Parts: sequence; structure tokens; C-alpha cells
Amino acid sequence: MYYVYILHSKKEQKFYYGYTDNLRRRIREHKTIKKSYKLVYYEGHLIKKDALERERYFKSGWGRRYVKKILKNYLKINR
Repeated sequence: MYYVYILHSKKEQKFYYGYTDNLRRRIREHKTIKKSYKLVYYEGHLIKKDALERERYFKSGWGRRYVKKILKNYLKINR
């Protein structure tokens, strides 16, 4: 399984987009480096290519708008 995930830093008001084949390990790695980032969204894919394409989409202008739309309630609370 491959995962696309989004981390958010309330302090910096930034998103981080990534993909991995081991979500728990990757989140642990992020927490040791970027302590202020919190996992706010993830989705699973069976095929690596699908996960990579979805990650690229999230990093595009349309993808950023989509992320803000699906996380609108989270963002209202954490501003």
C-alpha cells in the first residue's frame, strides 16, 4: 500500500505534501525533524504511480484549492 499524506504546521501556517509506503514510519521521521507538523489527511493507493500522481496533484494550484476545501473546518479551528 502507498500513502499520500498532508501535514500542517499551525505555527507556520504551511502544508507539507508527501507519499510513502510506510505511513507510521514516515510520520515518526517528520516529527523528529519538524515537531510542529501534524498529520491532517492521508489516503491509500494500491499502485505507486497512482500515489505519486495524487501527490503531484496536491502540489498543483488546483490541488491546493482542493485541499483547502476538504480541510476547511480544520482550518477554521486552527487559525
